[in-house]
Amino acid sequence: MNRHLFGLVVGGLLCCGLPSSVSAGVCQINRVIGKADAILKTHLSAGCTDQERESHAVQAGAILAALRQGKAIDLSGVVILGDLRVDDLPLGPPPEEFVTQTPEAEKVVRVVSGAFSLVNSIVRGAVRHQSAENVLVVKGPVDLSGTRFEQSVDLSRATFMQPVRLSGAVFLGASYFVQARFLRELSAEKTAFGPHTRFHRARFHGPVTFQQSGFSGLAEFLEVEFRSDADFSRTFFKLGTGFSGSHFQKLADFSEALFDREAFFTFARFDGDAVFRRATFRSTADFDDAQFKARDDFSKVFFEGDSRFARVTRPANGPAALGLENPQVQYAITLSLLVFSAVLIAYLIRSR
Repeated sequence: MNRHLFGLVVGGLLCCGLPSSVSAGVCQINRVIGKADAILKTHLSAGCTDQERESHAVQAGAILAALRQGKAIDLSGVVILGDLRVDDLPLGPPPEEFVTQTPEAEKVVRVVSGAFSLVNSIVRGAVRHQSAENVLVVKGPVDLSGTRFEQSVDLSRATFMQPVRLSGAVFLGASYFVQARFLRELSAEKTAFGPHTRFHRARFHGPVTFQQSGFSGLAEFLEVEFRSDADFSRTFFKLGTGFSGSHFQKLADFSEALFDREAFFTFARFDGDAVFRRATFRSTADFDDAQFKARDDFSKVFFEGDSRFARVTRPANGPAALGLENPQVQYAITLSLLVFSAVLIAYLIRSR
């Protein structure tokens, strides 16, 4: 009787549409391939094997052709074969909204018109925009989350007009965003960067987060402009790291960050609060000539190597320090403990 009852229950659950181990392994493909469509779309489900993904691989040339036609890109769970040379896109006049938001806008640019989504995928070849003179304008949102790039990615001199997501992406090769402009937010939580990462002279107009990301090679953020909050909390820097000459206009959060090798913040400017609480510097930490115009928090920072703070400037009558080291916070905690102790003693006396 129990066996019959168990079989009826399982059968009923399956009839109701609950997933089973058999259906979980089916490779489902959702694709739009019509020439007249405004989108290049291929989605491969999680049930696809590596062989099935390879057999349905997308050629980089097909992506480039779609970009030339102004199509949106929507790829998920796919393998990309070949180099994606964005330099091959034609030059033309800049979009009106680009000119409006960028006073120094260039007069001739390359344009990616639609959204660009490439998630949970593998890119075998390189991604390159190596033009030293022309700018790449990406009008739509960009989502590269969860994608593995096996070769170099160079999107230098690119302007991203909508939000960019790199969360969970893996860059096995070098990644260059030299002089890139991010007009909206950049999300790069838990992102793995490879042997060399360059954001030299990049400009972040919106908030940016690299929280819990890892830079396994050189990380260059030299002369970068952060116009909104910058979150590098719990980020790991394996090799040399440079933020020299960078300008943080709002919050700069490096709390619990780990710098395994030299870290340079020389001539960096912090207009907003600078939080380095519980950060670890295992080699030289150079803050020479840095400017702190708001509050800075270096409480419980662990300096294993040489720490340099020569000619650092702070406001003479600036705001109090952040964290528990703030005397007002300490006084408030002490007073609260005294009051609690008095109440507890009074209660014990009355209860006798």
